[in-house]
Amino acid sequence: MLVHGTRTSSAIWRRQVEALEHSGHPTVTLDLPGHGRRAHERFSLEGALAAIDEAVDSCPEPPLLVGLSLGGYTSLAYARRHEDKVAGVVLAGCSTEIKGKPLRTYRRVSGMITRALHLGGTDWHVVTDMLAAMSGYSPLADLRRTALPVWLVNGSRDPLRIDERRYRDARPGTRLTVVPRAGHDVNAHAPVAFNRILLDALHELRHRGGLALA
Repeated sequence: MLVHGTRTSSAIWRRQVEALEHSGHPTVTLDLPGHGRRAHERFSLEGALAAIDEAVDSCPEPPLLVGLSLGGYTSLAYARRHEDKVAGVVLAGCSTEIKGKPLRTYRRVSGMITRALHLGGTDWHVVTDMLAAMSGYSPLADLRRTALPVWLVNGSRDPLRIDERRYRDARPGTRLTVVPRAGHDVNAHAPVAFNRILLDALHELRHRGGLALA
């Protein structure tokens, strides 16, 4: 199951869906509130968790949950609360605690870019909704408590990998892969490498008896 990041949609996973289904892994994608087919909704953490839960319930067996950026944070939050419904978690482009200095920097830089380039438009509220919804969330706290297998994937040029070693150390056995020359959208910048990581994770889960089909 694949969960996208902020101001994108389930469409970003086309290369992953093709590779996974070609290898015999049925795949589910979804749109979070405020995105894609649900662009008319306002984003909230509870709304995102409900969207993931609905998609998970559509799977015949517990899926491997894969999240990029915002999708990674919400996937981890969901997995921690519903460990019996998920086989494992791949967290891409979200190895930073979203509070304190990183959060203030994100707000300042995104505002500067928006004003300078006249970006934003009518859906910029998605970013402000996301920041408000996730500002009190600690992925490190959930990582320390989870018993699920976890894979961390970051592009080497991703600015949101500053806490990746803390993430890795938070849960023994967590695997960290840094993909050379890839940026934040590692699944799009290095799809072959990213797909291989997903296939390897699915193979490992199946080998150890995990129920991971999506």
